Amino acid sequence: MALILLAALTFASMDTTAKYVTRFIPVLMLLWFRYVFQVLTTLLMRYPLQKTALFRTRKLGFQLLRGVLLLITIACSFFGLQHLPVGEFTAMMMLSPLVATAMSVWFLKTHVARLRWWLLAGGLLGVALVVRPGGQVFGWALVFPAVLVVAYAWFQVLTSHMSGEEDIYTTHFYTGLVGALIMSCVLWLTGWRPELLLTHWPWFLLVGFFGTVGHLMLIRAYGYASAPVLTPYLYTQIGFATLGGWLVFGHAPDLWAWVGIATLAASGVGNTLLTMWEVSRPSGHRTAVESRGIRLSGRP
Repeated sequence: MALILLAALTFASMDTTAKYVTRFIPVLMLLWFRYVFQVLTTLLMRYPLQKTALFRTRKLGFQLLRGVLLLITIACSFFGLQHLPVGEFTAMMMLSPLVATAMSVWFLKTHVARLRWWLLAGGLLGVALVVRPGGQVFGWALVFPAVLVVAYAWFQVLTSHMSGEEDIYTTHFYTGLVGALIMSCVLWLTGWRPELLLTHWPWFLLVGFFGTVGHLMLIRAYGYASAPVLTPYLYTQIGFATLGGWLVFGHAPDLWAWVGIATLAASGVGNTLLTMWEVSRPSGHRTAVESRGIRLSGRP
């Protein structure tokens, strides 16, 4: 529980920092460094222990697709945070586990209980209250969290499909490698500005540190306890992000946004509690969705 709470705090800190530094650092450079940092730290930490086993994968195509989906997710996060408050953006992002559950019906051919559809409807209602016309966040920039939710939901479904078949650190390495290679090509085409890296290197390191350490703590937490037990605590990220938005940018959600955030969080926690109840049932009574072990998390 301590690890998952620290991961939530770290991710909220990364988002708040990213929103602040993209005022003077291009998003593309920040994305590039965030992935390069992940690759290098994974190599330094795991290669001495795993050697070449770190690079062995039986599903290279899925690893590459997973890396692309996460790159889309984080790119939408960094671009979206330039225009949207941290707390509300984080709340909308937390809709992705519910959407992943719905997508599993099509991709994994799972059965989803009727109550889960009601919980998904509750999550959508919460998002509608946050982004309602006339609210603080209504505008064209909502396209970023919309794309993020879909991309990250697919990411979670694919992660569930690969669960138990690939080493978690190998997956973590390939996810970083795909993002680093793609962003290196993008920067080569759009223009490399090394003077920014030399001038603002502490901010680059901070974002890279938050992103990589947060994911590693998440991996370690899931090594100690199951996803249904831990996932409710990930919703504390909404609170941490809202606090960060208030401390750094002086922004606080309005009343209806708070109601929407609470509704969305309650739907997500309810979805996780339903999974806990289903998993605790005798194996003969479980549905396909529990036997697949879908990981309903707010972060990879």
